[in-house]
Amino acid sequence: MTAPTNSAASGGQDTASGHPRASVLLAHGSSDPHWLAPFEHLLQQIHDTLGSHGTRVELAYMELAEPSLASQIRALVSDGVRHIDVLPLFFAAGRHLRRDVPAKIDELQTEFKNQDLSVVIHLHSPVGLEPEVAGAISQVVQRRLS
Repeated sequence: MTAPTNSAASGGQDTASGHPRASVLLAHGSSDPHWLAPFEHLLQQIHDTLGSHGTRVELAYMELAEPSLASQIRALVSDGVRHIDVLPLFFAAGRHLRRDVPAKIDELQTEFKNQDLSVVIHLHSPVGLEPEVAGAISQVVQRRLS
């Protein structure tokens, strides 16, 4: 895996390879459209903030909703993206993030290698482990208990 580059400053390009780079926000998934709506809203907020000059950001789901992680990554690679950051929108790393997602990424890496494509897919830790998220949740809980 390569070290992340400052893709916002480079217009969404991996400065080492010159290929476009992208991020995939990975949520668990649900067949309930009410459950999916906040994730779609979050993606829209990110797109609005980044504008057309930032890193490409897409949404994918582990299960029960589309697009799947595999289909989203394949679509990005088809568009010429060669560095993909997977950002799990999970609170913690359970079975999916410890086993299922790494296995799927390994499978995709092999698939791309067999096509003579050099693709870097970097799985980040879940956003729930970020100090800002814990702080925000703590503030909400304290406010509601007051």
